[in-house]
Amino acid sequence: MKAGIFFTGSGPILLLTSYDSLTNEHLVDKLSAKGIKKFIAFEVPVDSLQQKYGKHYNVIMHDLHQQDDLRVLDYDGHHVFGHFNLKELGQPVYFEP
Repeated sequence: MKAGIFFTGSGPILLLTSYDSLTNEHLVDKLSAKGIKKFIAFEVPVDSLQQKYGKHYNVIMHDLHQQDDLRVLDYDGHHVFGHFNLKELGQPVYFEP
């Protein structure tokens, strides 16, 4: 299970995925189908998300298939920034086709 903050043309979103990386070909294809062609992503610890998002996290996790799937946990950029300290983000992952 991976989680990442994806900085896209319309702002940051927080995604959960069962793919093995934030640049997995199938994940990138799904994002592209939703209009996200390029992004900068930061992996975030999945363990911290339950504390930060509470019941909403549990609902999303219950719905997430453990194979080849993704869920948007938060699409409100202000909310995402409010939950994460920039110092806790790791190295950025850049994707551009």
